[in-house]
Amino acid sequence: MTKSELRTLYKTKRKALSLDACDDLSLEISNQLLKLPIWNKSFYHIFLTIEEQKEINTEFILNILSGKDKNIVISRSDFKTGLMHQVLLTDATTIKKNAYNIPEPIDGIPIPNSSIEVVFIPLLAFDKTGNRIGYGKGFYDRFLESCNPETIKIGLSFFEAETEISDIYESDIPLNYCITPKHVYTF
Repeated sequence: MTKSELRTLYKTKRKALSLDACDDLSLEISNQLLKLPIWNKSFYHIFLTIEEQKEINTEFILNILSGKDKNIVISRSDFKTGLMHQVLLTDATTIKKNAYNIPEPIDGIPIPNSSIEVVFIPLLAFDKTGNRIGYGKGFYDRFLESCNPETIKIGLSFFEAETEISDIYESDIPLNYCITPKHVYTF
């Protein structure tokens, strides 16, 4: 299937989930994450959940990162440039939803992309070779391109892998892992 077809399909699948189901599946995903060999790193980038899109609830992962005393990095999206600006999440960080209902930091300590060692990536769908489909604006591709090549890229999905995404672009950056409630995919 194409990216466009898969985007439509997975938005519909997500819409059908109850909020309780989203929370239950999110907890299972966060428990699966504990199996990965990633916990010796220092800087972890994570997205904040867009509840209206029924995204994975990252609160569970944030709790794991805090409990392991990791540096948590979140981003603010610039829709004019298509870039994401990274900020260290601290107790003093003010979060506010933007016009697209994306929770973002209003202020904070800037963190260079080169410092980020692990990135948790929101997605709609992915395939068995680690290709992913997001919302189609390219924010994460541009962001990941500016990170170190060694940065670990982890997709988070309520659903299992598709066999193949037929229209992958050369600029698309594949995942190292994708975590679902039942599986850890390694690419």
